[in-house]
Amino acid sequence: MTMRENNWTIPNLLTVVRIMLTPVVVMAFIHKRVDLALLSFFVAGITDALDGLLARLLKQRTELGAMLDPLADKVLIVATILCLGILEWVPAWLVVIVITRDLIIVGGLMLVNLWGVDVRSQIRPTFASKTNTSAQIVLILLILTERMDWMFLPWLQPVVLYLTAVLTVYTGIDYVMRGLALIPSGEDGKG
Repeated sequence: MTMRENNWTIPNLLTVVRIMLTPVVVMAFIHKRVDLALLSFFVAGITDALDGLLARLLKQRTELGAMLDPLADKVLIVATILCLGILEWVPAWLVVIVITRDLIIVGGLMLVNLWGVDVRSQIRPTFASKTNTSAQIVLILLILTERMDWMFLPWLQPVVLYLTAVLTVYTGIDYVMRGLALIPSGEDGKG
């Protein structure tokens, strides 16, 4: 008899909270409540920082958490970037880069998985991809604080915007290259 993994951990609950905050952020934009969008996104960003840290500290890493955490990040960031793009608070090219990268990654992972490759054990987030997620979160927070007239370092937002664009493209290419390396080739199905 095998023991089942307990998925009701503090880190996983924080990840679920982040997913649940995404519609709150979107509704805040719809109702022109930048203050609520900022607060909700900030709390969601905190849950992103805490879930991984607590999973390591409390030794509560789970397979569910390993799948849910990046999904929660993508859902939150893509939804928020899309809202910012619709409002023309970020350039359209950035919206295209962020959404295209995530669609390619998710589609590619599903495709590689169809070939029977255990993607979860083969492709792990890298330092660059974690930095990219952090840069995207910081950029969104900078944009929202600017809209609240709280911008304290006006030169920082364009720097983070271009850094985010470069990191998004770089990590997208990195994931594609790592995914392609996993595709079986040849008649025996091995690389």
